[in-house]
Amino acid sequence: MQYVHQYLRSAEAICGLYDGAQPLASFLKQYFQQNKKYGSKDRRHIGHLCYVYYRLGKALRDLPFRERVKLALFLCETDPGNWKELFSEEWLANWSGDMPHRISFATAFYPSFSVDAVFPWRDQLSAGLDAARFSVSHFSQPDLFLRVRPGYEASVPGKLKAAGIAFSTAGPNCIALPNGTKLDAVLSQDKEVVVQDLNSQRTGELLGVVQSKRPITIWDACAASGGKSILAKDLLGDIVLTVSDLRPSIMHNLQKRFERAGMKAQYALVTDLSKQDTPRPKGSFDLVICDAPCSGSGTWARTPEQLYFFEPSRIADYAALQRAILHNTAAQVSAGGYLLYLTCSVFAEENEMQVEKLLPLGFELIELRSFTGYDKRADSLFGALFRKL
Repeated sequence: MQYVHQYLRSAEAICGLYDGAQPLASFLKQYFQQNKKYGSKDRRHIGHLCYVYYRLGKALRDLPFRERVKLALFLCETDPGNWKELFSEEWLANWSGDMPHRISFATAFYPSFSVDAVFPWRDQLSAGLDAARFSVSHFSQPDLFLRVRPGYEASVPGKLKAAGIAFSTAGPNCIALPNGTKLDAVLSQDKEVVVQDLNSQRTGELLGVVQSKRPITIWDACAASGGKSILAKDLLGDIVLTVSDLRPSIMHNLQKRFERAGMKAQYALVTDLSKQDTPRPKGSFDLVICDAPCSGSGTWARTPEQLYFFEPSRIADYAALQRAILHNTAAQVSAGGYLLYLTCSVFAEENEMQVEKLLPLGFELIELRSFTGYDKRADSLFGALFRKL
């Protein structure tokens, strides 16, 4: 490929400037806006090299940039493609679609390299997660997933086929597409489909046992973009929804998203639920959804720069924040009502250990589940459903 060495130099310069303080995607966008000389193809190839660099996580951090990128390309790509001229014949001869073979060859070439070093905290993982498979999953970008909303189950696949967009079925009303697929001109987002990770959709399976008079009163306590609220509406039907979040801008965007989705929140407030003396919604709720702030470690295959810069001391900080939020929301679950605790973390301290601390507050555990994504090109999530005694 023409300019391959220039792309490598540009990626090295960018990664030398980047410190992880903001998402890599945002940093790249700002960088390219300030440096107009790069065309769209240049931006795509340079950005790809930057992401690949971070996909090795904590492994071989001291390796020179170009060597680390070459190793990452070898592990992350099924064939050399555009990057062939960067490699010797020995490397090209061992490049195959067989990941174990590529890992074995890389380990022989770099004896200090191991899959375990990519994500080195295997002893802190939630139960049931395969540490090796989870580490390897960081070598590839997860798919883009759509949840088809009720009433559009037939029309959405038809529109994708008519537009010539390749897709596959990943579950009930769930469609998988290559990441980066452009959909704006084909589907009405939030009305026909919701962009939502496969396992984020599957957390709705925990709501199957929720029983209540209709309408069901729901408080989405850490609402963020509102995906769980829309999911609850589609699964449970007649609901009275309250949403809250710490960030005013989030709440503004959330109301607009609900309008597109054909629903509304009866009550919305901006509040910091980690503190005792901030506003709370009035009354009690049949269901409280607490999709808590977390390390995001189950999503790092999408944002590998976060794995690269992560410090394990932050786990305890997130766990303390989660405990405070759970304590302050649990009191407003009605007797016999439910609390759904969710994280996109793979660390036990943010998951099972929080479950243990909630039970003494008058709850029984209905179901606990780790939703593994490394076998589905998806994120890994954790969910636990409680009922108040």
